[in-house]
Amino acid sequence: MASAEPYEVEQDPRWTACDEFQFPHLNPPSRPYYKSIQHALDNSLAKGLADISVAPSQGKFLSVQCQILGAKNVLEVGTLGAYSTIWMASSSPDVRVVTLEIDPRIAEIARENIRYAGLNDRIELLVGAAADLLPQLVDDVKHGRRPQFDFSFIDADKDNALHYFNWCKAASRKRGVVYIDNVIRKGLLADEEVAKTDGRIKGVRTAIEGIGKDDSLDAVVLQTVDVKNYDGFLMAIIK
Repeated sequence: MASAEPYEVEQDPRWTACDEFQFPHLNPPSRPYYKSIQHALDNSLAKGLADISVAPSQGKFLSVQCQILGAKNVLEVGTLGAYSTIWMASSSPDVRVVTLEIDPRIAEIARENIRYAGLNDRIELLVGAAADLLPQLVDDVKHGRRPQFDFSFIDADKDNALHYFNWCKAASRKRGVVYIDNVIRKGLLADEEVAKTDGRIKGVRTAIEGIGKDDSLDAVVLQTVDVKNYDGFLMAIIK
């Protein structure tokens, strides 16, 4: 997964303490892909990638969400080191993940992590700008060259969040789910003044406003705190 540019984090020792208690219990080393998921995070940081992957519990949430949906076809916009990619790909032997990464150097690190996890057969990594690749994927779905997606995870630049969302929606099945990460941004979402100069804040506000006007969707925004930050996500289901 790849967030937009890093921004100052907000942390609280209570959030960290709760994550450090619950996560080892609910995701012990005996679980499948435990070592591969941790390797993806460690190797990405060792190779110099920014520490902007999802928090461990959020990665687990993505995996559980895929299981709840019975997702077999997943689309991810923003690969980074494939940490969230591997979480989703490990949700079921039947799942297939298409993930998009704009930076070829980062994509190579992601491929290393995918190979280490032994998930080459479940993950297809496409390199290029999402604005170019998403319309191609929609066309493939429209003409039967690819199946419709059950679940889409958007974690790329927030300036274009609504555009990415609309493309993902167009490639999704009815009752499919589209998820946009990092929409709260420490509460800056609600700051109209910041939105005038920060394209990321303006982008997520525009996405929420646009999605809310679409009667073919039902959506919610949830605020989250965890070991990494105070943020949140938008999740929409296609009616």
